[in-house]
Amino acid sequence: MRQRQTGITFIGWLFLLIPVAVVGYCAIRLTPVYLNAMKVSKALNDTATEFKGEEQINPATVRVALEKRFDIDSIDFPDLKTVTIAREGDRWVLESNYEDTVKLFKNISLLVQFDERAEIE
Repeated sequence: MRQRQTGITFIGWLFLLIPVAVVGYCAIRLTPVYLNAMKVSKALNDTATEFKGEEQINPATVRVALEKRFDIDSIDFPDLKTVTIAREGDRWVLESNYEDTVKLFKNISLLVQFDERAEIE
């Protein structure tokens, strides 16, 4: 009596492992970008918390405090010039909208957009 073999073939393994490897490689390449975005968000939120409840807020002093946090956390991208400090109604808003590109393969890149926002109440 003949028994039938069961299991996955080499081609089956290729179809299974190649997409898993590509997704894993994308995750490895994107990790530093998201860690940097978390540092930017933390710097904005900490600066907003620092000025919370103050009556006289000057955008220049907020920018200096934010610049110190960028220096301490070693945030090189995005540039501090891209952070906008504006008044919306009765509160100040710190906003950083930027894009980061990560090279994946030869001419294939991943583009990630970030919209970070913190409010000083």
